[in-house]
Amino acid sequence: MRFTIDRMSLLRPLGHVSSVVERRNTIPILNNMVLRTSGGQLSLTGTDMDMDIVTDVTCAVMSEGASTVSAHMLNDIVRKLPEGSEVDIEMADGHAQIRAGRSSFRLPTLPVEDFPAISASELPHQFSVTAADLRDMIDTTRFAISTEETRYYLNGIYFHKSASDMFCAVATDGHRLALSQMTMPQGASDMPSIILPRKAVGELRKLLDDQEGDVQVSLSETRAEFSFGVVRLTSKLIDGSFPDYTRVIPQGNDKILSLDKAAFAAAVDRVSTISSDKTRSVKMALNNGTVTLSASNSDASSANEELEVSYQGDAIEIGFNARYLMEITAQIQGDVMQMSLADASAPSLIQAPGDDANVFVLMPMRV
Repeated sequence: MRFTIDRMSLLRPLGHVSSVVERRNTIPILNNMVLRTSGGQLSLTGTDMDMDIVTDVTCAVMSEGASTVSAHMLNDIVRKLPEGSEVDIEMADGHAQIRAGRSSFRLPTLPVEDFPAISASELPHQFSVTAADLRDMIDTTRFAISTEETRYYLNGIYFHKSASDMFCAVATDGHRLALSQMTMPQGASDMPSIILPRKAVGELRKLLDDQEGDVQVSLSETRAEFSFGVVRLTSKLIDGSFPDYTRVIPQGNDKILSLDKAAFAAAVDRVSTISSDKTRSVKMALNNGTVTLSASNSDASSANEELEVSYQGDAIEIGFNARYLMEITAQIQGDVMQMSLADASAPSLIQAPGDDANVFVLMPMRV
């Protein structure tokens, strides 16, 4: 097998595929990606056994064939070649010869027959969603994905059809919850509820950066596939039941606080400089059109900042994790954010005024 390709044309698909392949593998073939040439196209495939990615790129094929080579080594080599390089790759006799200008590299290959078969099981539920909508849903929710491995069913985004027939994405770690919803895409009304794992969410989001138009989504009870352009990402799903998150979304919070999002985020960031690294807690004291943010540390250092706000309700003091507050604030659309509070121990509802499609819930802290 031999082909030539422009460095820039090869770099993007190489980056996509190698990011799926784990850097440390006890099984040598899982360090490799499959390179396959046919009909003027180069196909690249990588897997970590839970997720796989296949992408194509046009190249000049001298001889067709297929083999596997170290994904990260090839990506690093091509990345470090000079701009504008023409890359010539020849695979024969158990080695890959990579040439570009005066540079030459020789890497061992493994037979393509040793590469694990990519599952081709049926995915009966199919629909399309715009890349922009899918990008927004992931951005709005993924910061709240849990990293606690014991609660594995929270280690992803929960995509499902809501009771009100909306297409929903939800993530929570038990301290904060993020919900994003949109009109149900055509053909998705009978979709199964799925939990897409954290790594797959990250890879999908990277791929969506380059995409406009529609993403074709295919689902079964155990796998999800996302296709757009020349790229196809397939992932196993988390086998577990996502908790009934609707029970933690507060309904009767009657203390309504409206404030400038950017000014609030900046003030929280400044005041939290004083908080201990472990808790990063900030106290909010609400009273008569002002909110006073304060933080203190065990070494007797402290900080206070006052903001003018619109507030309806009795005086209240409530504490929050500063990082969680800023992460939620970063996802609010528009210049104004609204917090609906009940008391110092009850969860708070955060959203842009009138935006019921994107909702955030944050549990308070004792401070």
